[in-house]
Amino acid sequence: MAISGITTTLWFTSEAQEAANFYTSLFPDSEIRETSDYGAGAPMPEGSVLTVSFTIFGQSFLALNGGEHDPHNDAVSFQISCDTQDEIDHLWNSIIADGGEESMCGWCHDRFGVRWQITPSALPGLLGSSDPAEAQFAWQAMMEMKKFVIKDLRP
Repeated sequence: MAISGITTTLWFTSEAQEAANFYTSLFPDSEIRETSDYGAGAPMPEGSVLTVSFTIFGQSFLALNGGEHDPHNDAVSFQISCDTQDEIDHLWNSIIADGGEESMCGWCHDRFGVRWQITPSALPGLLGSSDPAEAQFAWQAMMEMKKFVIKDLRP
């Protein structure tokens, strides 16, 4: 067997190009690799975008314009681990801009409905601290936050 990797496919009604452009603008080491269009006799207009192949952090994605479908939901999300508050603020604010929405505990979704978790890289260590009071403090703080504020996760 010659398996060469895995690609996450994101289904859009008609926003595949816009979404891929947005995602590759947010993250370093990201690029649009290839775009394909619908041909004659397809369920979408000939010449409209069918798929956009792109990478984020070297991971392959495919944005597909497949028409009406089940909307994105919390069952699948993309977790981004951030070292600094500036990184969290930038990603969070960019993702919720133009119609995205905040949720709880670092979750949000973008204007396309794709779910994201923007989390501090320090969070697992805080939640798993050998100091039960520190772990409990981080847990309680996390449960009350929408966007994570790193300094507020520590006692």
